[in-house]
Amino acid sequence: MTIEHFKTLTLAEKLLEIKYHGTLLGNYERISADGGKKQPGDIFALHSFWVFLSDDEKTVVPTRRDLTPTT
Repeated sequence: MTIEHFKTLTLAEKLLEIKYHGTLLGNYERISADGGKKQPGDIFALHSFWVFLSDDEKTVVPTRRDLTPTT
């Protein structure tokens, strides 16, 4: 699956895709769109891209940028 195809899925379909094909990489805090407080969630590796899933499972943000921390 490509990131472009993933973006066209419904929220329920995205959650199923993450559940069955995603690999949990750990906790992640995403800066909210308004630039205010951070939104807690998890980051998943999915196919050839990464996905942020908020703790309330209402926000799903796919990205090509590797969000895993580097050491």
